[in-house]
Amino acid sequence: LEKKYDKACDFCKKHKTRIRYVIYGILITAYLAVVIAACILNFQRALPLFIITVLAIFFICWDFLIAKYEDRIAAFFSCVERYLKKQWFWLKWVLCAALIITIICWLVFDTAKQGSRQLISFGGLVFYVLLMFIFSKHPARVAWRPVFSGIGMQFILGLLILRTKVGFDVFNWLGIQIQTFLEYSDTGAKFVFGEKYMDHFFAFKVLPIVVFFSTVMSMLYHVGFMQWLIGKVGWIMQIVMGTTPVESLVAAGNIFVGQTESPLLVRPYLPYITKSELHAVMTAGFSTIAGSVLGAYISFGVSASHLLTASVMSAPASLATSKLFWPETEKPTVTLGSGLPMAKGESKNLLEAASQGASTSILLVANIAVNLISFLALLAFLDSALSWVGNLFDYPQLNFENICAYAFMPLSFMMGVDWEDSFIVGGLLGYKTFFNEFVAYERFSKLIHNREKGGSMYMNGVKQYMTVRSEVIATYALCGFANFGSLGLVIGGLTSIAPSKKKDIAGGAFRAMIAGTVACFMTACVAGMLTVPGLEVPCHILLGNAMNSTDFPANSTKLVECCQQLFTSVNDSQNIFPGGNYSLSSWKGCCQILNQPAFHC
Repeated sequence: LEKKYDKACDFCKKHKTRIRYVIYGILITAYLAVVIAACILNFQRALPLFIITVLAIFFICWDFLIAKYEDRIAAFFSCVERYLKKQWFWLKWVLCAALIITIICWLVFDTAKQGSRQLISFGGLVFYVLLMFIFSKHPARVAWRPVFSGIGMQFILGLLILRTKVGFDVFNWLGIQIQTFLEYSDTGAKFVFGEKYMDHFFAFKVLPIVVFFSTVMSMLYHVGFMQWLIGKVGWIMQIVMGTTPVESLVAAGNIFVGQTESPLLVRPYLPYITKSELHAVMTAGFSTIAGSVLGAYISFGVSASHLLTASVMSAPASLATSKLFWPETEKPTVTLGSGLPMAKGESKNLLEAASQGASTSILLVANIAVNLISFLALLAFLDSALSWVGNLFDYPQLNFENICAYAFMPLSFMMGVDWEDSFIVGGLLGYKTFFNEFVAYERFSKLIHNREKGGSMYMNGVKQYMTVRSEVIATYALCGFANFGSLGLVIGGLTSIAPSKKKDIAGGAFRAMIAGTVACFMTACVAGMLTVPGLEVPCHILLGNAMNSTDFPANSTKLVECCQQLFTSVNDSQNIFPGGNYSLSSWKGCCQILNQPAFHC
C-alpha cells in the first residue's frame, strides 16, 4: 500500500499542472452549466449572474492575450504612436477646435432642454481650474494633458452614469446590492449587543458596518481581486492621462481603500518618487473616501449610487488638480518600463485574512468614535461661545455653521447649488473641512430625512431641507477626506512608510489638502452639469422642488412633461383636484408654464 501511495504521489507531482487544468476545467464547466440552467429557467432573474460571467470571461481572455502577445501588440501600436507624433503639430489644433465646438454645442442644446442652471456648474468648473492655475507651484510648467483628460474622464463617467438610463440603472442596482450586503452586519451586531442594538444607532449599527467592510476588503486582498481591479483602473488612467504608474495606481487604489492604505500598494517605490508624484499621492487620498466608511455614510441615508459615482469620478479629478497645482519639473525614475508589481497581503489563508481585516478595523472604529465625541463636544462649546459673543451685539444666532456658511456660500453656489440652498451647503462644507466628513454627512442626513418626510420647507424663517439637485451636488462635494484632521494622519502615515521623504511630505501636505478639496468641488460641478432629477424623482416632488425655488428653469422639458401629465390627469378624472401629492404652488407654476386659460386654472 505504501509503495502504491508513493507511486500515486509521484504521478501527481509529475503531472500536477495537467491535473490542475483538469480540475479547473471541470469546475468551470460545472459553473457554466449552472449559469446556462439559471438563464433557461428565468433569464431576467439570472441577468446579473450572466453579466458578471461575461465580464469575467472577457477579462480572463484579455489578461491571457496581453501576457502572451504583449510585445506584438506593443509593436503594432508603436507604428500608430510614431505617426501621431509626426502629425501632432496640426492634429492638436484640430482636436482643440473640435473639443471647443463640441462643448459649445453641448451647452447650447443641454441648456435648451434642461434649463440654464447647468451653465452655473460649467462656470464653476472653469473657475476652479483657473483658480488652481493661478496659485500653481509652477504655472509655466503645467502639462495640460493630465488636466484636460482627467476632466474629460470625469465628464464621460458622469455622462454614462447620470445621463444614460443603462448607466444610471447599473449604478443604482450596485448601490442597492451594497446596501443589502451591508445589512448582513446587523446579524453580528444583534448577537453582540442584543435585540435593542438599534437604540444606539451610530455605535451599534454604523460602526459594525466598518468592521464588516474591512473584513471583506481584507479577504478580497488575499485572493488578489483588489490588486487586479486597482491595476486595471490604474492602467486605464495611466494610458489616458499620461501619468506615472505610481500616482495612477495610488489614485485607483483610493477608490476602494483609505488614504493611508493605498500608498502601501507601491510602498517599495515611495522613496524614489518626485515631489510632484508625492503631491499626487497625497491629493488622491484627500479627494476620495475609503470603502470601509462608504458603508457608514450609506447607513446615514445618503444615496449609495451617488456615493459610488463620486468615489469613481474623483480619482481622475485628483490627478488633474494635482498636476495643475504642482506640475512635474523632475524626471520620474519609476516608469512603465521598470515594472510595478503591487504589494500583496501578509495572511496565509482566507480565514486569517478575515481575522486580520476585523482586527485592523479596531483602530479605525475607535478613531471614528473618539473623533466624533471630541469634535461634536468641541462644536457645541464653540457654538455656545459664539452665541454668547453674538448676544453682546444682539445677534444670538451666531454659530460656527453660520460663519462657515457665509465663507463657503460662494463656492457652493459656483458648483450649481440653488442660491437658497447654498447657505446650508456652505455650512456642511465648513463642518467637513474643519472637523471631518462624518460630522458633515451626519448633519446632511438630517436634511435628507426632513425632505423625505415632507412638510413645510421653511420653519421660523429657517430652511428645513434642500432640493434634490442641491442634495446631489452636496453629496459629491462632501465625498472626500480633505480636512485638517486627515492632514496629520497623512503626514504621520506617509512619513512612517517613507522616512526619507519626511521634509517633502510635510511641505506638500497642505497644498495637497487644498487640491483634494478642489477635486471634490470639480466633481460636484460635473455632477451639477449632468444631474437630471427626473431620472430619480417623481413628478410631484420635482414640481414641488422647482416651484419652491425662485430660479427654476421654466424651459425645462421635464417640468413641461410633468405639468402636461398633471393637466391630463385632471381631464381624465373629471375632478378639479385629483388625488396625489401635488401642492397648490405646483398648480400655479404649471399654469404659468403651459399658459393655460384662467378658467381651467
